[in-house]
Amino acid sequence: MASKLVESVVTFLDEPFANAVILGVKIDGHLLVEAVLIAAILFLLMQKSYQPEKKPLTQNEIDQLCEEWVPEPLHPPVTEKMKMKTPVLESAAGPHTTVDGKEVLNLASANYLGLIGHPKVKEACEATLNKYGVGACGPRGFYGTIDVHLDLEAKIAQFLKTPDSILYSYGLATCASAIPAFCKRGDILIADEGVHWGIQNGLYLSRSTVKLFRHNDMEHLESLLEEVMQQDRRKKKALVRRFIVVEAIYQNSGRMTPLDEVVRLKEKYKFRVLVDESHSLGVLGKTGRGITEHFKIPVEKVDILTAAMGYALASAGGFCTGSAKVVDHQRLSGAGYCFSASIPPYLASGSIAAIEIIEDNPDLLVNLRRNIITFRKCLASIQELVVSGHEFSPVIFLYLKRSVSPSSDVLVLQQIADQMLEKESVLVTVSRRSILDKCKLPVGLRLTVSAAHTEEELHAAAASLQRSVQSVLRNQ
Repeated sequence: MASKLVESVVTFLDEPFANAVILGVKIDGHLLVEAVLIAAILFLLMQKSYQPEKKPLTQNEIDQLCEEWVPEPLHPPVTEKMKMKTPVLESAAGPHTTVDGKEVLNLASANYLGLIGHPKVKEACEATLNKYGVGACGPRGFYGTIDVHLDLEAKIAQFLKTPDSILYSYGLATCASAIPAFCKRGDILIADEGVHWGIQNGLYLSRSTVKLFRHNDMEHLESLLEEVMQQDRRKKKALVRRFIVVEAIYQNSGRMTPLDEVVRLKEKYKFRVLVDESHSLGVLGKTGRGITEHFKIPVEKVDILTAAMGYALASAGGFCTGSAKVVDHQRLSGAGYCFSASIPPYLASGSIAAIEIIEDNPDLLVNLRRNIITFRKCLASIQELVVSGHEFSPVIFLYLKRSVSPSSDVLVLQQIADQMLEKESVLVTVSRRSILDKCKLPVGLRLTVSAAHTEEELHAAAASLQRSVQSVLRNQ
């Protein structure tokens, strides 16, 4: 309205003067509105927020809230698919064992050299048990070191021809402790996507930058190494610790890493390499010294070697071996070494005896390889399954040729395993994984071969498996 009043007033004036007056009024009007808005905003900001009056709850209100409260479940609902009946062994896990009062052929335990129950191992364990008792009752640095621990560390180093070694109480914790001992935030770890959960846990705990290459794919590994090198050239940042992490024989597939190619890439791109030999110690090489002997590579080319002793050595715990500096560093930085009670002394004596048996009986390795070859040939005749794993691997995986989905495959494979146990008296297992395990490799039947098995038993087991597979798939 003010604008119209001004326009009527200035009609008597000349046109240039009128336009100037109108423009001034419009500009002043905008400034007035903006000033009012700013004042309103400041007023609102200075006001105290509304807070309702605090009154204590009455007892009736408290009781009502407690009755209505429903806690969140600790876990998702357990479905029928999640339920699993676990066979319980009632005797030693040798080539034959007892399940539910019935003797069965054992193709599930990783007793690769058949040393479970070996007289020399039992004698060593009994003598140490009588002298030291069951456990050490303390970590290695706090009155938990016994002379047999030092003897075993020296024996492992002498057997693998390394300067020194260090024991861990738990096989799965060996890599989970060794990796974070050397790698921290900002370091670079390039690992195979098929590594077992113990290694996965070590990668996570290190908080390093982790890159995964496709399972046993050396071309993909080299592309990742080249990518890291190009990033260094662009950013020109300070050098950090870098490791390639692999397994000699993969627990989740039975395949063997091409160590010669891994070492070549390691030297070309200036990385270090960590190899887990849990399933190759006592298996590969002319004298059972593992993958370095198999590829005829000097052991010092591998910076860190780890292994669990619960397989070929028929014991428990694990070890890490390498240079004296690598070992000494872990005595203060390996969490599993510093904070876990030391391995029971009788198990250390049993491991020493197992290594001595391997040294004195090379025929054990010959028998194991013959059984692996024999069993793989028998399994190849089962048309419904695909045989996987390296030809020298005692871990054999069988996959369904007509795969539907991982969840469906697990159900079918478990039915086959159940029927093998109930009707054929053969113990096999399915490669189940926990929800924490990030491995993406397919699931399958997991069979393990021992040097203590006979060829007749392996032929019979393959025939039993074929009958079970055909029976289960016929009813699908």
